[in-house]
Amino acid sequence: MKNTNNTVVIGVDHGYENIKTAHAIFKSGVMAFDAEPLFTHNMLVYEDRYYIIGEGHKEFAANKADDQDYYILTLAAVGIELHLRRLTSARVHLAAGLPLTWVGEQKAAFKDYLLQNKEVDFTFHGESYHVEFVGADIFAQGFSAVANELQKFKGVNMLCDIGNGTMNIMYIINGKPVMSKCFTEKYGTFQCALAAREMVLRKFGFTLNDALLEEVLRTGEADVGKDQLEVIRQAATEYADGIMRRLREHEYNPELMKLYVVGGGGCLIQNFTDYDPSRVTINTDICATAKGYELLASKMLGRKGA
Repeated sequence: MKNTNNTVVIGVDHGYENIKTAHAIFKSGVMAFDAEPLFTHNMLVYEDRYYIIGEGHKEFAANKADDQDYYILTLAAVGIELHLRRLTSARVHLAAGLPLTWVGEQKAAFKDYLLQNKEVDFTFHGESYHVEFVGADIFAQGFSAVANELQKFKGVNMLCDIGNGTMNIMYIINGKPVMSKCFTEKYGTFQCALAAREMVLRKFGFTLNDALLEEVLRTGEADVGKDQLEVIRQAATEYADGIMRRLREHEYNPELMKLYVVGGGGCLIQNFTDYDPSRVTINTDICATAKGYELLASKMLGRKGA
């Protein structure tokens, strides 16, 4: 979150599993109520409706503006970042993103979606906020995480952003992105989770707890039985092998190029594949893309003298 001439720039990475800002991460689920629910933890109140943030699971959608969920989640993200600044009223410029090959087609609509209201009043975590949305910029996911360090990308590089819903691939040659070699595939970590749950259900006859599964994928370990852990690891290894296979289909060759991995799925490469650390860099900062959005938007506002 950066300030540019009395405007607070807030980056929001709208993932299918998690919403990320420069300083926070929370689940993308939203549950709406017409009356105040019994449990009010993580409750956001907007236009006389009550929303529990982080409950449920946001299904994959090719267009994130299809419903109001991401708008409500954006308000929650703004509330978190303003709370960190000890602000309850602010002029806010949003910085967000879309998968690489979707930006051109969906950029204008997503910007309009985020700016559907010029002024908004809402309550989150018991704190009331008044926000004037003064603008929004939409960038390419993944690329934003490295946009400030392109000078490091000497020679041929492949950037791979592995999210929950999609995997985005971009070539960067001598610090310059190659727009003709950008790809988006529906092969995010959710596919791995589905496979792991199915394997556990088929082999042991019970449904795998989401928290346990996430812990195994993130760290490679969890407090579960040895046999169950082995099955989850097998699913994760097969998924990670699938990532590398898809990269090779896009002409990835570790002898000829370096690989730079961002996004939450980087831990699967780290934990379940063999790789050469001198040729593969895994950015473990889950908030890197949101930070990149803020940086790019702040630079653009600075050039415009906003």
